[in-house]
Amino acid sequence: DEKGLLHRLTEVGALERFLHRAFPGHIRFSLEGLGMMIPMLDELITDAARVGTRYILIGMAHRGRLNVLAHILGKPYEQIIAEFMGALQSPGVAYTGSSDEGWTGDVVYHLGGYRAFQQGEQVRMDIYLAPNPSHLEWVNPVVEGMARACGEQRDRPGAPEQDERISLPVLIHGDAAFPAQGIVAETLNLYRLPGYRTGGTVHIIANNQIGFTTPPEYGRSTQYASDLAKGFDLPVIHVNADDPEACLTAVRLAHAYRERFLKDVIIDLVGYRRWGHNENDEPAFTQPQMYARIAQHPTVRELWVRRLVQKGVITQQEADRMLQEAIERLHALRRKVAENVEIHIRKPLAGLEAGGEFGGLGSLEVEERIDTGVNPALLQRLNTEVTHIPDGFHLHPKLQKPFAMRRQALTAEGKVDWAHAEILAFASILAEGTPIRLTGQDVSRGTFNQRHLVLHDVETGERYNLLQHLPSARASFEVWDSPLSEAAVLGFEYGYSVQAENTLVLWEAQYGDFANSAQVIIDQFIVSGRSKWGQRSGLVLLLPHGYEGRGPEHSSARLERFLQLAAENNIIVANCSTPAQYFHILRRQAKLLSLDPRPLVLMTPKSLLRHPAAVSTLQELALGRFRHLLHEPRPTDEARQVRRFILCSGKVYYDLLATGKLSPDSPDYEPRIAVARLEQFYPFPAQEIAELLQHYPNLQEVVWLQEEPRNMGGWLFVAPRLRDILGGQLPLHYIGRARMASPAEGMHEWHQQYQAQIVAAAFELVGESQDMQVPIRA
Repeated sequence: DEKGLLHRLTEVGALERFLHRAFPGHIRFSLEGLGMMIPMLDELITDAARVGTRYILIGMAHRGRLNVLAHILGKPYEQIIAEFMGALQSPGVAYTGSSDEGWTGDVVYHLGGYRAFQQGEQVRMDIYLAPNPSHLEWVNPVVEGMARACGEQRDRPGAPEQDERISLPVLIHGDAAFPAQGIVAETLNLYRLPGYRTGGTVHIIANNQIGFTTPPEYGRSTQYASDLAKGFDLPVIHVNADDPEACLTAVRLAHAYRERFLKDVIIDLVGYRRWGHNENDEPAFTQPQMYARIAQHPTVRELWVRRLVQKGVITQQEADRMLQEAIERLHALRRKVAENVEIHIRKPLAGLEAGGEFGGLGSLEVEERIDTGVNPALLQRLNTEVTHIPDGFHLHPKLQKPFAMRRQALTAEGKVDWAHAEILAFASILAEGTPIRLTGQDVSRGTFNQRHLVLHDVETGERYNLLQHLPSARASFEVWDSPLSEAAVLGFEYGYSVQAENTLVLWEAQYGDFANSAQVIIDQFIVSGRSKWGQRSGLVLLLPHGYEGRGPEHSSARLERFLQLAAENNIIVANCSTPAQYFHILRRQAKLLSLDPRPLVLMTPKSLLRHPAAVSTLQELALGRFRHLLHEPRPTDEARQVRRFILCSGKVYYDLLATGKLSPDSPDYEPRIAVARLEQFYPFPAQEIAELLQHYPNLQEVVWLQEEPRNMGGWLFVAPRLRDILGGQLPLHYIGRARMASPAEGMHEWHQQYQAQIVAAAFELVGESQDMQVPIRA
C-alpha cells in the first residue's frame, strides 16, 4: 500500500519535527535519517502475527525510541508530550514519599512499553519494548531472556517445554556499538546453546555511519558494521534506508529466514543521522563535509513523495497538507496537555522513618509472615526421591558414598550438609508448584564438586537430571552449565526472571568476584530496574565468598558493593552460615515471588560446604524459618557475665568456634564474650539486634568482626546502623583486616597469620578495648 506507507512515514516525520520545534533544547535522539525503521517493524509484526507468533520482545538503545514507543507500542502522544513537560512517570503505583519503596523514574528515551496487538476482537500477540539504560547494547541479553521465558511452559514436572516459534526477539543496534561492545558478541554466542536459544533473533543495525563524533574507520577494524556476525555464520542483509521498498523486502526476507531455520539474521539498515548525537550537539564541528551534504539531503518521506507524485498516486499539495495536518494535531495535543498536566516534583523527605534512619523497613514484616518449614514426613519422602538412582544407571564410584550419606542424613543421628539442604529446598519448592531455573558456570556438578544435580553414567555417558525425575514435583526444573560469560548470562537470567515472575531463577558465579564482569547488569538492571522502570524480579545471585587463602581473586564476592547499592527495599543481601538457613532463605525467596519479589544477593560458602560443624538437622529444616540473626541464648545469670558482644557474619564464625571459647563444655570457654551471626544484612534487622543487646545488661562494648579488609565487607554498612542502635551508650569497635587495595593476600602463609590474629583479637579482654586491625605486613 504505497499511500499507506506515506501515511506512516508522515507520522514518523511529523513527530520528530514537532518535538524538535515544541521542545527545543530537549534531548530526544531523533530517528531522522533512519525513518524506515518504523514501517519495517510494522511489516515484521504483521508477518509474525501471520505465522502465529504470540510474543514480540524488542530491545533497542535510545536512538528513535520515542518513535518506536509511539508508533509500534501505541504510547499516546499526550503521554509523551506530558513527560516532556515534566509529568510524573508511574509504574502503576505513585511515589508515596516513603523511603521504603523508591520510584525515581527515568528519562523518556529509556522507558519501555507494552502493547496487545489486535486484529478485530482477538488479541493476536503481546509486544514488549524492554526499558534500558544508556549503556549501549546491554539490554540485548535481557531481551533474549524475556523471549526464552515467554516460549517455555513451566507448569509441568520435568524439563520446561519450549516452543521457539511462540516468541520473537528483535534487537536494534547502533552501527558503532555493534562491533565495539563485547556484550554483543557474548549475546550472539548464546543463540544456539540449548539453555539459551530462543529460535532466532531479528537484528537491525541502525547504521547512521557515525558513532557520536567517531567515524567508522576509527571505530571498527572491519569494512561493515555487521561483520562480527560472520563469526557466527549469520546472514546479513544490507539495505539502503532511503529505499522504502527495498527495506520492506529486506525485513520480509529476514523474517522468512528466521522462521525457516530458527537462526539469527542481521539487517544492516544504512542511513544517516540528521542531527548530532543528540539535538543539542553540533556535528559540523567534527564532520563538516558530511553534515553539509546531510543538510541538503531529502528525507526518506520526501523521496517517497517524489516517487508517488511521478506515478500519479498523490499530488505534492496533498502530501504537504498531510504532513502539516499531522504536525498541527500534535501542537493541538500539546495545548490540551498544557491545560491539564500536573507537574510532579519529588520532594525531599520531611523526616526519617519510624525506627530511626536505618530501621523500620516494611519488607521485614512481610518476611516474618512467611512460613518456610516443611513437614518432616514430606522431607523424608523428598529425600528418598532425590537420592534415587534408576536401575541400570552406572553411578561414578566416588559418588556412591555421598549419596548413601544423603539417604541417612534425615535420621535421628544424621546431618544435612550444604548441597543436600539445597536439593531438598529445590525439591520442596517444586513440590509446591514453583518452577526453578538454575544456571551458571559448571552449576550442574558445582564448582566445588558439591551439587551433582545431573549425573553421568560412567559406561554410557547418559545424563540423568535428578529433579526432572522427581515424582512429587508439580512444576518444571532446568539447570544449565553456562558458557564462560558473566555479563550476557546474568542479563539473560534477569530478563527471564522479569518475564517469568513466578519462577525461581538463580544464577551462580563460579567465584563471587566473577560478578565483577557483569557489573552493568547488576547496577543498571538488577538493583535499580524496579525504581526506574517498575520492573519486578526475584532473581537470586549465588556468590561464593570467604577467605581461605586462595588469593585476591577467589576470596571476596565484593559484599560491600552490594551493600552500597542497597536502598529503598530494592534487594535482599544475606550471608548464611548454616545449611538450614540456606534451605529456608531459598524457600522464602520462592514464596516472595507471589508476594513481594525482589532480587536476593546471597554470599555462599566454599570451605563450609564440607565443614563438619556447618551441618543442620531434620528438625531445623522442618520446623525452622529463616532467621536474620543467629545466636545461642544464655540463661539470665550467664548473660550478666557478658562484657563483649561480637557481631560477625559468614565463615569467620567457624574460625571463632574452632577455638573452643564459645562452647560451655570446653575448658577454654570464655563466658564474658557472646557472639551472634548477622545472616541478613539488608533489609537490616535493627530491632532484633537492639532486643538481643538488651539481654546482656552488663555489656561494656560491641564489636563488629570480619575477615575482609576494613574498607570492604560489611563494616562500612553496619557501623552507622549499629551506632544508631547503641545511641552512644556503648562503644563500637572493629576487628578485622586493615584497609587494603586488594581484597586478600596472595600468600597462604600471610592469610593464615592474619586469620589467627583476627581470632585472637576477638577474645582479648585486656584493659581498654579498641579497634584491632590486622597489619598488611606482619
